[in-house]
Amino acid sequence: MSDNGLHHVTAYAGDIQRNLDFYRRVLGLRLVKKTVNFDDPSTYHLYYGDEAGRPGTILTFFPVAHAARGRVGIGETQETAFRVPRASIGWWTHRLIEKGVDHDALVQLFGEPVLRLRDPDGMVLALVGVDEATEGAPSRTGAEVPAEHAIRGFHGVTLLLKEAEPTARILTGVFGFSEAGRDGAMTRYANGGALGGFVTLRAVGEFLRGRPGAGSVHHIAFRAKDDAEQASMVADLTGTHGLQVTEQRDRAYFRSVYFREPGGVLFEIATDIPGFAVDEPAEALGEALKLPAFLEAHRARIEEVLPVIA
Repeated sequence: MSDNGLHHVTAYAGDIQRNLDFYRRVLGLRLVKKTVNFDDPSTYHLYYGDEAGRPGTILTFFPVAHAARGRVGIGETQETAFRVPRASIGWWTHRLIEKGVDHDALVQLFGEPVLRLRDPDGMVLALVGVDEATEGAPSRTGAEVPAEHAIRGFHGVTLLLKEAEPTARILTGVFGFSEAGRDGAMTRYANGGALGGFVTLRAVGEFLRGRPGAGSVHHIAFRAKDDAEQASMVADLTGTHGLQVTEQRDRAYFRSVYFREPGGVLFEIATDIPGFAVDEPAEALGEALKLPAFLEAHRARIEEVLPVIA
């Protein structure tokens, strides 16, 4: 089986310029793709990642001005974690203080240093220091974050659930994860240790359901190398696990199917192909507004409605 760790995480945001400033300048990620929500082209869809826009590094947002704050609850992603070099955790602590970013004191979790922070919309993020984070830095000319300290991609996500076992069966049976440790109410599952290779399940019993809004995660996507592997996973989900899965949808840069896992979290399976360089050169990723073919005829109207960003 190929790497079936995280492909991307998609969340809601409020003010778009504030979102851009935080993720590009404070965290030092690259804006990999500037497009629109294919289902609502009056709204941007922004993709951040490493320099090449590799699966396992991509955090995306639907920004809506004046959006109400979301509320994390069971059946949702509680935390999205990035990996950084272990030796860079001190540097990041000073940077968050300097930039006035809301963050918690450093803690140890599963034997790793974890620095939790919140973006301007309250989305809970974490920087996890790992020894093997030496490749894939999203450094670029003009980036404020030096290459030696740069975010290397996803470490993983934490899901807040009523109970863990039903979700664990999907992780292990469909995506090839295996249990990798326990820490209190949390159980970590790993898929080879690659980018986005960790999913932590936090079982809390009866608790409030989540409420979508700015700062909340809409869905998490797992990788499939191609259509055939995706189809095999769908057959397993429907045949073995009895879950309903959507038809395949073309998202221009990957092809997707969606389903609700037993704990209520919206999961996606996204293909690695064709990738983000399919409609613009790799060196120019994120510079121009890119539209899918079916929306290109409406470009003038779409650009008129979208807010101006810098």
